[in-house]
Amino acid sequence: MASHLWALPLALLLMVSATMGAAPRKPVAVPFGRNYMPTWAFEHIKYFNGGSEIQLHLDKYSGTGFQSKGSYLFGHFSMQMKLVPGDSAGTVTAFYLSSQNSEHDEIDFEFLGNRTGQPYILQTNVFTGGKGDREQRIYLWFDPTKQYHSYSVLWNLYQIVVFKNCKDLGVKFPFNQPMKLYSSLWNADDWATRGGLEKTDWSKAPFIASYKGFHIDGCEASVEAKFCATQGKRWWDQKEFQDLDAFQYRRLKWVRQKFTIYNYCTDRKRYPTLPPECKRDRDI
Repeated sequence: MASHLWALPLALLLMVSATMGAAPRKPVAVPFGRNYMPTWAFEHIKYFNGGSEIQLHLDKYSGTGFQSKGSYLFGHFSMQMKLVPGDSAGTVTAFYLSSQNSEHDEIDFEFLGNRTGQPYILQTNVFTGGKGDREQRIYLWFDPTKQYHSYSVLWNLYQIVVFKNCKDLGVKFPFNQPMKLYSSLWNADDWATRGGLEKTDWSKAPFIASYKGFHIDGCEASVEAKFCATQGKRWWDQKEFQDLDAFQYRRLKWVRQKFTIYNYCTDRKRYPTLPPECKRDRDI
């Protein structure tokens, strides 16, 4: 069975099982062209089964990527991915949401490649009002290359699971800038693997990441929109999705204790004063 992961750009990662208290609705698998379109290096995207599955190819000439057709203010977004197998050092497979202006909002998944036999690293980040620097890294506790796994973002007025709305503490929260979804496969061997010490082995090219599912259940908005009236009208905006329950917090604690590599909330050299959202999100 594939693992189901929600985005936790601030509080790392939560493994969600069928026994959790407030499970999201099951994502609906649709063809790639229903919700997405290529953005660059079109010839490096391969289509299978009528577009229900695609592959991104990276070689020494180019990577590639795609984006959602619509822009969204809040929703549940899910993608099934199978990451680059074998020696993937230097490569990055990204799945993220981003707004379009200079003071942009962004929610990031970045899967950092590795040498054969080493675990994949997931780096998350969140930008609000153009400010990021909220990186967290974990080792994945499963092999993300052997089968498809679901990676999801749940974003509403109260939280991006589990980056809570801390506007009252002076922390910006993305609520008025529509975002598109993006994914890409690219070469980043100047930093991605062991800080750039491990370079991409182009003799292993093409590097291939596979996708299916392409689920979007969001409030579609124009890029000029400043508000999306969803409160209480969509399943992902109900009370049970305003916070994690006790079981989910236990799973989150398990991930933090066993698999965390880096958490900006505990980096006292970088942040001598604890960022206000960290305490509220139980990151320490």
